[in-house]
Amino acid sequence: MFQRYDHPVERSHSLVDDTLYRSMFERSGLGIARLDPRRKVLEANADLLNFVGRSIHDVYSRDFVELIHPGVRPGLERQLERLAKDRKGRFAEQVAAVRPDGSTVPTTMTAIAVYGHDTSISALLVILRKENAERGEVKVDQGKVLSDVHARILEGMAAGESTTQLASRLFLSRQGVEYHLGTMLRKLRAPNRPALVSRAYAMGLLSIESWPPRVEPAFVK
Repeated sequence: MFQRYDHPVERSHSLVDDTLYRSMFERSGLGIARLDPRRKVLEANADLLNFVGRSIHDVYSRDFVELIHPGVRPGLERQLERLAKDRKGRFAEQVAAVRPDGSTVPTTMTAIAVYGHDTSISALLVILRKENAERGEVKVDQGKVLSDVHARILEGMAAGESTTQLASRLFLSRQGVEYHLGTMLRKLRAPNRPALVSRAYAMGLLSIESWPPRVEPAFVK
């Protein structure tokens, strides 16, 4: 069941129908949380708490993005802000939930705007689906899986560099950068750049402890 504090204000201003909650909860493996428009966690189900390795007391009133890997937080913050202000409706993104011990859980996150009686956005519903082999999860062994140029491009993308900046720094053409990027997208089965960075963090290719981002040497040929 969903876990939340029995706060009288929260109970008197329920923002999502309980029937919807129960229906979604029955879909095994989905982590679900309700946030206020400022991204503070109001409720979370057991699957979501399991993904992030925390209790409801640890996540209640916490900024949801703090539970996601820091490598993808800036982009996720912008998307959630647009969702809360611009009525975008929903979006989906690949992110990695982070546990207190530093381990990560790769998930696909869907965020949905919830409207109140006055048609304003009253809450955000986030749904995390854990990736598995059937859905294209990439399992990486401890072998050398990236060339040096791929590692440098991945580090630059994780730091927010554009194709032009990467080309200039690595003495490549823009077409060369795009070629190597396409190779990595196919290799790691990622649909776009943000997903590639998120997956690289979740798979351990990018170190969780360093900034600027650095690919772990064990994965570089």
